[in-house]
Amino acid sequence: MNGIAAERGGVLLSVVVPAYNEAGNVRLLHGRLREVLAAHGIAPWEMIFVDDGSRDATWEEIRGLAAEHPEVRGVRLSRNFGHQYALLAGMEAAAGRAVVTMDCDLQHPVELVPQMLAKWREGFLVVKTLREETPSELSWFKRTSSRAFYRLFSFLSGVDLQPGLADFRLLDRRALNELVRFREEGLFLRGLTEWIGFPACSLPYRPGKRVHGVSQYSLKKMIRLGWSGVSSFSIMPLRIGILIGLVGSLFSAGGILYSFFGRFFGKGVVPGWASTLMVLSLLFFLLFIYLGVLGEYIGRMVVEVRRRPRFIVSEAVNFPGGRPFPHD
Repeated sequence: MNGIAAERGGVLLSVVVPAYNEAGNVRLLHGRLREVLAAHGIAPWEMIFVDDGSRDATWEEIRGLAAEHPEVRGVRLSRNFGHQYALLAGMEAAAGRAVVTMDCDLQHPVELVPQMLAKWREGFLVVKTLREETPSELSWFKRTSSRAFYRLFSFLSGVDLQPGLADFRLLDRRALNELVRFREEGLFLRGLTEWIGFPACSLPYRPGKRVHGVSQYSLKKMIRLGWSGVSSFSIMPLRIGILIGLVGSLFSAGGILYSFFGRFFGKGVVPGWASTLMVLSLLFFLLFIYLGVLGEYIGRMVVEVRRRPRFIVSEAVNFPGGRPFPHD
């Protein structure tokens, strides 16, 4: 916890909400959460909105809300750094003994927050949520690709990720302090939350409907997040390349022996050069894929060595005691 957050250390619950072009949802989400927490007598609490370089009036809505409600804080990033880094910025600014992260699109039900706190009071340092949807609510492609990714990630990394795992979670202060210590690029918080290994449980939830705006998570962003998660957690893709190389070498050695014996002990002509070219084309195809994977890992090393800031805060509002990021 940084110095400013320590001054607000009496906060029970912090709710961190990254927002990108969510002007129409900011007040709705705050209103719903406030009603639920008041009904369950949960206090004191704070809500930290992180504007991830929005192009609409999201920041104006956050500033206005913070001026009206003392529990609302706002962090504005200098540009769009991505969902994971917006989450991280809010987590670093949070002062609560328990910290909930959730999206701003109203699909994460605020009604689940009291249940998450109840599990936390039972002794769980991490309370995860698992998204449950019927086939009619989610396209076949998204459902299948999501399951395939979680299985592939678990196989390659050795970290078990349950299908449907979301960034809607509760973290105890001890677990959060460990997470914000990670300085690596290509953050994949779902994987890191599993990796730290604190006592955890999970709660199922059915996503609500988005009221305003459209989903900001395109297929391109999902693929980028998936690859970032795999490459930051595992060097298995590199080892798979070695395995492919060994298997290819064995086939090549077999082909050489076949050609040799055919030339000196057979009819003198070894048929099948078309098939040989096909095999060579396939091997070159695999080789270039592997070189691309290798290049990605080398590129990640270059980014790590640069040690650039993972996010830059341009403005922060309504933080008692001053800015939540003294170094900015």
